[in-house]
Amino acid sequence: MSRSVISLERSTEAKKAAACPLEAIVSEAAKVIAPLWPISAFIARHPWMGMEDKSFVDAADRLQEAYGIDLYPPMAVFHAALSKGEIDVSFIERRLQRWLDDEPLPAPRHEAERLCRALLWNDAVPEEALQVPELIELAAAMPLRSVSIRTRSVRLGLEKRLDQQMIKWCKLFYDPGEAAWALPHRERGFYGAWRRLAPLDPSLSKEERKRLFDWPHHPEEALQRALEQLGVQDEEAVVYLEAHLLALPGWAGMMVWQSRQAGDEMGGLIDYLAVRLSLEWVFTAPHLPLKEEENEDDRAVGPLLAAWIHWGGMTLDDWRRLSLKDRQARLVFADRFWRIGRRHLWLEAWEDTYEAKLKEAVLTRQPEEPKEQAAAQLLFCIDVRSEPFRRHVEAAGPFETYGCAGFFGLPIQTRVLDGDDAHPSCPAIVAPQHEINETASPETAAPYRRRRDLFRFVGRTFKKIKQHLLAGLLLPEMSGPWLGLHTIARSAAPAWAGQAIHQAEMSAQQKPKTTLSLDRQGHDETTGLPIGLTKEEQVQYVKQLLVNIGLTSSFAPLVVVCGHESETTNNPYASALDCGACGGAAGAFNARVFAALANLPHVRDRLAKEGIVIPDETVFVAAEHITTVDELRWVEVPPLSEAAKQSFEQLKQALAGVSRQANAERMAKLPHVGVMPRDPVVEARRRAVDWSEIRPEWGLAGNAAFLIGRRALTKGVHLDGRVFLHSYDWREDPTGEALAGIIAGPATVGQWINLQYYASTVAPHHYGSGDKTIQTVTGGIGVMQGNGSDLLAGLPWQSVAASDREWFHSPLRLLVIIEAPSSYIERLLNENSEFRRKVQNGWLRLASIDPDSGAWVSWEAGRLASVQQR
Repeated sequence: MSRSVISLERSTEAKKAAACPLEAIVSEAAKVIAPLWPISAFIARHPWMGMEDKSFVDAADRLQEAYGIDLYPPMAVFHAALSKGEIDVSFIERRLQRWLDDEPLPAPRHEAERLCRALLWNDAVPEEALQVPELIELAAAMPLRSVSIRTRSVRLGLEKRLDQQMIKWCKLFYDPGEAAWALPHRERGFYGAWRRLAPLDPSLSKEERKRLFDWPHHPEEALQRALEQLGVQDEEAVVYLEAHLLALPGWAGMMVWQSRQAGDEMGGLIDYLAVRLSLEWVFTAPHLPLKEEENEDDRAVGPLLAAWIHWGGMTLDDWRRLSLKDRQARLVFADRFWRIGRRHLWLEAWEDTYEAKLKEAVLTRQPEEPKEQAAAQLLFCIDVRSEPFRRHVEAAGPFETYGCAGFFGLPIQTRVLDGDDAHPSCPAIVAPQHEINETASPETAAPYRRRRDLFRFVGRTFKKIKQHLLAGLLLPEMSGPWLGLHTIARSAAPAWAGQAIHQAEMSAQQKPKTTLSLDRQGHDETTGLPIGLTKEEQVQYVKQLLVNIGLTSSFAPLVVVCGHESETTNNPYASALDCGACGGAAGAFNARVFAALANLPHVRDRLAKEGIVIPDETVFVAAEHITTVDELRWVEVPPLSEAAKQSFEQLKQALAGVSRQANAERMAKLPHVGVMPRDPVVEARRRAVDWSEIRPEWGLAGNAAFLIGRRALTKGVHLDGRVFLHSYDWREDPTGEALAGIIAGPATVGQWINLQYYASTVAPHHYGSGDKTIQTVTGGIGVMQGNGSDLLAGLPWQSVAASDREWFHSPLRLLVIIEAPSSYIERLLNENSEFRRKVQNGWLRLASIDPDSGAWVSWEAGRLASVQQR
């Protein structure tokens, strides 16, 4: 079936765009892209966050028909899932019937149903049905209008040259100081620097440079003039700019992020579009005005018409008797169902099957007998990689685990010892409210600073020699033998060499004992944020988290606050495997801050007055879950009470077995050459330090659900590392405030992660980052394929697929499950219009579990409609 599509009327977006101010037009067009964080702080991004006002299926239809971007898996993937038992056929039939009930049909129900059922299971109309001479004549007589968007540069075949120019200027402008020569005039902004230098650019012809001599110096004027000179009408301005943004969505997304950091998002985008469209006019000016494109495409009609005749129970005479309007309506119906509808039904059936299996696993679990008082309670990040580790910890002894967002509710930016920059250690949707600094006494910090300065000096010297014209000629002779030995060792004995180098780096970077600026002590000169917390804030942050996760009584002698980190080598996407809730960094700092706050005497005194009594024998300690090797490492252990010491030793003895079991479970999922390794711990450590390893771990691949409820609901249930687990006790939350906070924060981040993996799987050429083995790190801000591609915005193919032909990640939209009475869900949907829109428009799915009856409730269209909106 042709990818060309049929449109009966102009899009509503195009109509609205007419006569809009330029900034409003750019703002509307920008909804098709999302901000892109630098690779050093890579954060999962929801690629379609600006399109949530449309339904998922409508957004998929628009992106596919206008820009060729497919939001659904190929039919071969659905068939593979069916063969593996991941899709129940009954759900396909149920979804089809519901869809036919809801959709306006252009034909009698039995005819439309027969056509749709055939299209569900067949990928092509039989060849003999397409070769009927009369059918070919009828197809040729049908007028069609294509709605695919083609810019002037695309129509003239100049898009590659335009992209190369944009990539060149973006690389120069966003270089963070890696290049030997900085781009002049950067203080003028992106457009200002380009406008100053472009007339001198030797890659442009003399005639092209001449066209820029009297070009506007202000970006808005330049963009407006470029649109006029290119002949772009007001009503098509939005879709035209969308096409340009989607040509290089990575660099455009970086422009959005950088502009937001500077507090002027639209200004940055106008700069970017002004440069791009100015260059487009420069390249296409000799060919303007272009002739109007032919909208007819006879190739699309044949298969659609043949489908109605072959599967719809019609004859050619029946077709001839239809009016032109009815024919067009039937073709539009068949086209949309072929491209979008049938695959949406398959996706929903896949999601329904997963939900049914999860429901059965949770609701049919065997209630556990009450156990002895917990010796230790561990607070983990909701990250799906924590689920198997938590399960094995709980099975190893009298231990309880809780789940929460890995920043532990602390809206802070952190500055490590002697750090030049502060890092926002909280989710991207949360603005830091405080800064926490790490300090050390001069006498203990001196040896560390000497080691650090030595390493920095060697690194800077090596870089300067590389960039020096003459000294660079000597560098291979000087460094070759040493780097050659290094390469041989890491290639021939990766485990041994990697461990040795890792240990040397750890020793060199070993910091002295440091203290944290927990108490308020002025403001940061750069950001203006207060350094430290007031006593009231200290109490409230500890109380908020404990109430949110339902840990307000029966404290164990030992409470372990576990951040998480991934250890990998030669991996540009290392931060993608760290804690997204901590801004793409390790979670140890936040764990340390929260544990320290919970141990403060005045915090405990105040909590006791508010009904949360933490016994004197209870001690909070900070640890870190290393996800690549499934180990728990201690970050800071304060003096322990006698009871806490016993719990600490008991937990330490259990952790070796936990690590082995968790690694064995995880290794079974990773592609291997040969049989399962005899020692999964050794294999995990090799992968972590081997610089040739393309898949040290799966990260969050496989994520499919986000469960908000008590641990008793899922304890002992094997969730296969696919579920975010956030602890929540509705009985501790009479106002619903805690649930609203979980939905607005952690659940939203979970949705971003889910759709990042979804997009990188179904549309890797648009939203992924390609093959990890041929990526090039660009200026420390991102990766490209080679030295002249878009700035790649998504995950490497190895993060979502086991091979070129076998997907590992199942692209399902996130299922949010809340253990709470239906009245809580209704209140949430009432008061949170953004969350309601996500559910209503299909950007995530919602279910709840009634804590009294145990009933599983799916909140779909009918139930949502019954909830009154404020």
